[in-house]
Amino acid sequence: MQTKEALKTRRSIRNFKAKPIPRNLIEELIDCGRYAPTARNIQPWEFVVITKKEVLQKLGALAENGRFLEESSCCIAVLCKETKYYLEDGCAATENILLAAADLGLGSCWVAGDKKPYCDEVKALLGVPADFKLVSLIALGFAQPERAAEPAKRALEEVLHWEKF
Repeated sequence: MQTKEALKTRRSIRNFKAKPIPRNLIEELIDCGRYAPTARNIQPWEFVVITKKEVLQKLGALAENGRFLEESSCCIAVLCKETKYYLEDGCAATENILLAAADLGLGSCWVAGDKKPYCDEVKALLGVPADFKLVSLIALGFAQPERAAEPAKRALEEVLHWEKF
């Protein structure tokens, strides 16, 4: 898949087949995440991969808009050391993983992390040190159905401004 195709066809998937993701694909996703842009090359990120159903169920129960985590094959928690640009860096890593998932034929969905009331509980569940921030939880799996509907997008002419707003 070409980059522009991945950018334009990636969808948030919340329904997954009961099929495990091969370990090599998960490692490829993390590898793509660590290549994200990072302010001053600090690379503050760490990635926790969760595949155990009982932990996925607990994550789904904690994240009010992420109940579907329970049905995913895998979740990647993107965590960052609390640095000046941790949120920007962690979001860039998250987006890299989402795009790589599309390229590998996997469904994914970004579940918000930072500033949510469940962050500390998720960190405790995953054994994360206190000086890290939860940036995102990424639900992953093989999409069910295989192709999600294309959502309406605002026209380029509506969002593009030259020189001034």
